[in-house]
Amino acid sequence: MRFNQVFMGLVPLASLATAASTPASSGLCSRAGNWTDGLNILTDWEAQWPITGVTRYYQLDITEVEQYTGPDGVLKLNAMLINGGYPGPVIQANWGDRIDVVVNNNLDHNGTSIHWHGFHQINNNINDGVSGVTECPIPPGGSKKYSFVATQYGTSWYHSHISSQYANGVVGTIQIDGPTTYPYDTDLGTFPISDWYYDSADHIVQRMMDPTNPYRVNVPGSPPPSDNILFNGTNINPQGSGGEYAKVTLAPGKRHRLRLINTSADNTFSISIVGHTMTVIETDFVPVQPYQATQVFLTVGQRYDVVIEANQGVGSYWLNATLSSNGLCGASLNPYPAAIITYDGADGLLPTDVGTPVIDTYCTDDLSAQPIVTKSAPIDKFTAEANNTLDLALTVDDTISRVFWEVNNSPVNVVWEQPTLQNVKDGNLTFATNENVIQLPEDNEWSFWIIQNNSPIPHPMHLHGHDFLILGRSDPVPDPRTLPGPIAFDPATDTAKLYANAPTRRDTTQLPGFGWLVLAFQAGSNPGAWVFHCHIPWHMSQGLSVKFLERADLIPGAMDLGALQPTCDQWRAYAPSDPFEKNDSGL
Repeated sequence: MRFNQVFMGLVPLASLATAASTPASSGLCSRAGNWTDGLNILTDWEAQWPITGVTRYYQLDITEVEQYTGPDGVLKLNAMLINGGYPGPVIQANWGDRIDVVVNNNLDHNGTSIHWHGFHQINNNINDGVSGVTECPIPPGGSKKYSFVATQYGTSWYHSHISSQYANGVVGTIQIDGPTTYPYDTDLGTFPISDWYYDSADHIVQRMMDPTNPYRVNVPGSPPPSDNILFNGTNINPQGSGGEYAKVTLAPGKRHRLRLINTSADNTFSISIVGHTMTVIETDFVPVQPYQATQVFLTVGQRYDVVIEANQGVGSYWLNATLSSNGLCGASLNPYPAAIITYDGADGLLPTDVGTPVIDTYCTDDLSAQPIVTKSAPIDKFTAEANNTLDLALTVDDTISRVFWEVNNSPVNVVWEQPTLQNVKDGNLTFATNENVIQLPEDNEWSFWIIQNNSPIPHPMHLHGHDFLILGRSDPVPDPRTLPGPIAFDPATDTAKLYANAPTRRDTTQLPGFGWLVLAFQAGSNPGAWVFHCHIPWHMSQGLSVKFLERADLIPGAMDLGALQPTCDQWRAYAPSDPFEKNDSGL
């Protein structure tokens, strides 16, 4: 089921539309003007959100198929599916609804958990779904209910958060309806774009941890190219027969909202539609001043809500997902991944115009989006110190012949049977070095972080529990491998270049290869153990993450830590008989 949207009037691109969307056919609500109770697009949803009293119920059954005929007609090894398919069902709700999801683990051996990407889980860290951090894994045969309020609205996704498991298929999308910054006629719903591997995620991680593996880009630990790129769960087989193109249908003369999501394991994309521009209205749950774009860059985990106006001749047009030419942020055996945009009344033939190739972004975010609700960090309080710098490095441990990604000289290692919140419950705030726990100041101050990349590989960095302000980054270069070494943040010259007023805000951004980022978020407002990590599951498995422990003193009063016990008891009873030894970070 898709939501249809009806709008009250049109608003020029240069101004702000305060009219709310009305999902008329979904039966969820029917409102115009203010969304509800005086809340609208200008409401800061970090401070205020509606409570509708409505609960949306879902059940996710996770199963394993050893030989799975994928959507492109090719066999995949060890697919892990939700409710028997890929991707999993779309979770739909309204801003302010409660969402209850029962997850049943019907896998043969693996534990699992589900993370609700981008949801802040305010005072509800225990439902964030990160194995070894906010919970113990759900064992085979076990179940867990997640419950949270949609304090934000827009587009996101959910996925398992244990080792590299989501790359096997444990993925689905989320649509939360709320106010909008730009009027449109029809909501086309979520549109995930993802790489697809015929081999299992476990095998790929084993290859990447082997320093003798055949490097794709002359860097140890390089993954293989993806076998295909799927659009909304389907595509043709690029190497033979089978499968079909994904199609999106437009009504001539109408405006259509399309919710783009990069649910990949490794590949990033520049999305463009031949003959059309897109109006960007939201980035990662953050409504933005509408702006037009001929292409949008999506790194792993990012979302762009765009409005497409069907103002061209009736026919079919390619929606292209162009990969970067330098190969550092993903490669695929499908060289020209595409879906089809078709108009009502078109002849059904394939598009013939391939269009003009999009500009290669060199794996670089667009930082021009201006949030509707602006926030600014006090730059005068920013200092560049060792205690607020995260150095990321690729290392090879020759003593055990393993490749790791380290943060400040330590690859993360989580303990599944003793999650971070269990330590908090037990009153033990002493952590092993390789748990990479950073305890944040116990007040409501801005937390500034310099992320320094000491490798040429870009990383999609994602923060749980908060959005961050992107205050600055090093200048992008066509190919970081041509540099003599990392571009280091220079406080003397780079501090003055940081964005002091209303910078782009989101929950995922691309760290340049051999470059740096400066990010800020307001710590102290959301007690919990929040991971900050590269969203490439291979890199997570190899250790690229830290855990921000925020207001540990307030966590026991903010949530019921006793809720850890049932799943942890199940996992601890199962773990001794688990035939698979944990051989990665576990994150």
